[in-house]
Amino acid sequence: MNALKIGEKTAKIPLIQGGMGVGISLGSLAGNVAKEGGIGIISTAQIGFREPDFDQHPSAANIRAISKEMEKARAISPGGIIGYNIMVALRDYKQHVEAAVSAGADIIISGAGLPTELPGLVKDSSVKIAPIVSTEKSAKVILKYWGKKYHRTADLVVIEGPKAGGHLGFKKEELETYTEEVYEEEIKKIIAVVRSYAEEYQTEIPVVLAGGIYDQEDVKKAFSLGVDGVQVATRFVTTVECDAHIRYKEAYLNAKKDDIVIVKSPVGMPGRAILNPFMKRVMLGEKIAHTPCHGCLARCNPAEIPYCITDSLVHAALGEVDDALLFCGAEAYRAEHMETVKEVMDSLFGLTS
Repeated sequence: MNALKIGEKTAKIPLIQGGMGVGISLGSLAGNVAKEGGIGIISTAQIGFREPDFDQHPSAANIRAISKEMEKARAISPGGIIGYNIMVALRDYKQHVEAAVSAGADIIISGAGLPTELPGLVKDSSVKIAPIVSTEKSAKVILKYWGKKYHRTADLVVIEGPKAGGHLGFKKEELETYTEEVYEEEIKKIIAVVRSYAEEYQTEIPVVLAGGIYDQEDVKKAFSLGVDGVQVATRFVTTVECDAHIRYKEAYLNAKKDDIVIVKSPVGMPGRAILNPFMKRVMLGEKIAHTPCHGCLARCNPAEIPYCITDSLVHAALGEVDDALLFCGAEAYRAEHMETVKEVMDSLFGLTS
């Protein structure tokens, strides 16, 4: 096992903890992953949901919470590598990136769209930047654009496969046709694209694989494909240190394989979640009443959506699981008991205490 080097930063364990919003990967989880030698990631998606003025001033509440959660993480791991996952689809994307830079992020990982403007938003800072890509085409597009407009390239690239949780970078029909063998070829093509840009810029661009990585065999398989590290999210939900509500964690522990389904986000993107009473209502065509708009996603018309994604994810974060959208990865049903962050990382990499 080699360390994961991102420029001058080195993670002893080549693992990134995936960003999970709303309120699932915050300062506690990110700080503890960083403390154990990995890279801890805070999700900024509606991160201020617990702030007292969130309903009235969601944008300000989110910006305030971005800083607060980094302070929590740094208190746990003063010298660890800690960053943010910031979705391009957010209405306040620019403001979130700027707040993350101000808060002292080591790295910003960005997906749910192509982060075309990210280099410009972090200029004059030492923050590392990493796009999330799912196809060879998206890797080519973003790296070519960054090179042409900003004369720079990525510090790291995350490949997110079809087994990932939350919003997915694939159309529903693609999810049905991508076999493991087919996607392995796509991974190799993406790695080749990244390596070509690394050579052009005379630098190292590590590649990290995400989506469905749950145990040591999955980690070994990922490295056999030529990546430099793995990103794991679902496995960390059922840890003591995860910021999720205990009832959210219990939903994972109680889930069966058949409960993991592909759902449609209010804005049309496919995602993976646990089938629960809320999602059954949505699938039957019921339109769920929602609170006044919290301004989360740029491409969302509150008058047209079947349900509010902020409301449904906040319900999840508060443990109101029957009224919630419970995002998860494809292997979530495999969780059988609570663990610690250290136990998860040790088992993933075959380490002994």
